[in-house]
Amino acid sequence: MDEKSKETQNKAWISPRALSVWFVILTTVVFIAVFSAGFVPSLLANYLGLPAFALFLSICIVLSLFLTIGFIRWLGSWHNFKRFLFVLACLVTFILLFYAEEDWRGKHDWDQFKRQWVARGERFDAASAIPPAVPDDQNFAMAPVFDTVDKLMDPKWRAQHRNPHSNGDDDSRPWDTNLVNPLEMPISGTGDSPANGTGNWQKAIMSDLSVWQQYYRTLTVKTNEFPVAPQPQTPSQDVLLALSPYDATLEQLRQAAQLPYSRFPLGYDMQPPADILLPHLASLKGCAKILQLRAIAELQNDQSDQALADVKLMLRLSDSIHTEPFLISHLVSIAIMNLTLQPVWEGLVQHHWSDAQLAELDSELAKRDFLSDYHVAMRGELMLCEIGDIEYLRRYPEQMPALAGEDGGDASSRAFAPTLWRLIPNGWFYQNELRCARQVLEFYLPSAEVDQHLVRPENVLHADDAVIAGTKHPTPFNVMQRLLLPALGAAVTKSASAQESVDLARVAIALERYRLAHGTYPGSLDALAPQYLKPIPHDIINGQPLQYRRTADGQFVLYSVGWNETDDGGVVVFTKGGGVDNRKGDWVWHSSAVKN
Repeated sequence: MDEKSKETQNKAWISPRALSVWFVILTTVVFIAVFSAGFVPSLLANYLGLPAFALFLSICIVLSLFLTIGFIRWLGSWHNFKRFLFVLACLVTFILLFYAEEDWRGKHDWDQFKRQWVARGERFDAASAIPPAVPDDQNFAMAPVFDTVDKLMDPKWRAQHRNPHSNGDDDSRPWDTNLVNPLEMPISGTGDSPANGTGNWQKAIMSDLSVWQQYYRTLTVKTNEFPVAPQPQTPSQDVLLALSPYDATLEQLRQAAQLPYSRFPLGYDMQPPADILLPHLASLKGCAKILQLRAIAELQNDQSDQALADVKLMLRLSDSIHTEPFLISHLVSIAIMNLTLQPVWEGLVQHHWSDAQLAELDSELAKRDFLSDYHVAMRGELMLCEIGDIEYLRRYPEQMPALAGEDGGDASSRAFAPTLWRLIPNGWFYQNELRCARQVLEFYLPSAEVDQHLVRPENVLHADDAVIAGTKHPTPFNVMQRLLLPALGAAVTKSASAQESVDLARVAIALERYRLAHGTYPGSLDALAPQYLKPIPHDIINGQPLQYRRTADGQFVLYSVGWNETDDGGVVVFTKGGGVDNRKGDWVWHSSAVKN
């Protein structure tokens, strides 16, 4: 009986079914062990504490010892050992075939997609998205006033001049504290700013310089950063005096603006491309805020020539980054343009501009094409940032948590995580490149029709729906698509709104020139062509003529049907926070200000 039992037991140990069971168990244990070593300790330590972690570790050790002893006992038979080698060879072959197939399929699909688009004239190399270099002596961005900003773009310079007292990445000034940036020109005190001093042309609200005047005079109790007169002057005079410390720097900018080109020395060779430094954007927008307030004060102080000069400088700041292949640069350019239109609008409302000045403003505004700039930014975003970052991760997959902004967990997680990320097949990265490129090239870029000067909201909605459909179910092929693409539809809306704002401003300028010549606004926009405006811009949304009507008080309302493609009668819709909702209502230019 004992011999029979023993024989049965031995047969059980050497059966193929037993071999399969052991491999399943061991594979599971190894997976759990690797996963636990990389992620679970930090999870337990953070949420359950050290005792729970100690208990978990003890259970894993006991279970591993039990299974290891059992497996060694089973492997002691020569027949079982041969079976083990056979299954191991099959497993290795399967894994190698899996990686080979995934890598081939991903590379094949990506290359096939690129060939199709190259045949249409598209290029997929990063160099095709980088604007050509220009001579330094003709480069606005290389003028001496930008010396500090240009240095801050250079990672080598920053590393050599790092502030030894820096607190790390969160330090607002991690470089040498002796460095002075003349373009750091705050418009208000630290953490302090008047809430209602600056107007909003989209809401038809004029700026109230008396609020700024009171602010600067009150601020002298805390700081002497902004000079004030012993006795109050007019609001415009007090504001101009408060901003006078910036006159020399702004004059340097004005001289630099005479140069024909603008190329900031961006580190296009940085890896990953997501680490390219763009410190100039904040400086340019800060300068625009100073110029906006100063131009408004100059208009109210009957200095329209100086105001025009400041408005033209603002336009140059917006234009100086329009060739940069980054969506953030494009959005900052739009933001500067929106700031610029405030003094343009206030000068029109108060009839401060002369006919010659209006003609000059129209000539400058006519140079801007935000739809074309959108294409430049989107192509650059695709080639440099999306494809470039994915290619970087394909070569260094262990950098994925850092690029996604994750801290990597504790020491044990950081030790094992690189091994796990390196297990990703190369083909999956190519599949991610393919899906990102397809969405941008087939959906988002065609949404802005540069030649037709049109943006079709239904195309953008279709593009957004395509992104949602493509990322509804997470797969290894759409990780980057889910991370990078969902916000692109908003960029199209902002680009369309910006271009329509420029078009509305140009038509409003032509209307004011007509009023100066005839004493009243025309009955229709057709009267503006060809003397004051040719051609008259159409509505960027539907391609139809812009909506225009004179009001009973001799003013006018000029508007586009806006993103909802519906004529709402010139009604502007606001968000809950009080801002203008560009997706609802009309996009309106008023000839007069609302009553406060």
